[in-house]
Amino acid sequence: MDIAELAKASGLPVSTLRFYEEKGLIQSSGRSGLRRLFSTNVIERLTLIALGRNAGFSLDEIGAMFTPEGPDINRTLLLAKADELDTKIKELTSMRDGLRHAAACKAPNHFECPKFLRLLHVAGKNRVRQPNKLKENKLK
Repeated sequence: MDIAELAKASGLPVSTLRFYEEKGLIQSSGRSGLRRLFSTNVIERLTLIALGRNAGFSLDEIGAMFTPEGPDINRTLLLAKADELDTKIKELTSMRDGLRHAAACKAPNHFECPKFLRLLHVAGKNRVRQPNKLKENKLK
């Protein structure tokens, strides 16, 4: 199939397919004029790439899983990513619960609500750098 057909079948823009080819994630099997041609098994590879991206793998990590013999998925890396997802799920669940509380909170001002303040603390943790830390890092 040509690149336009692959884009339609996969739901990905042609630019993404070109980028994936440039990164070595997919390979065209030739050309028909100026159009790249791909075998139908590229759809499977694109599905695996989408699964990896949704799970939080980088394109480099996904690319390392592809060998000439086929996918070679690192089980240790899968377990580490699953652990990361568990941590993220806990953070998001906590944030969801805090937002639900904030929406129903009877405090006249959200900054008077201890639970809302804890939510702000969790949300801001490691997100906002202190000016002194920035200066220290620049000096090192």
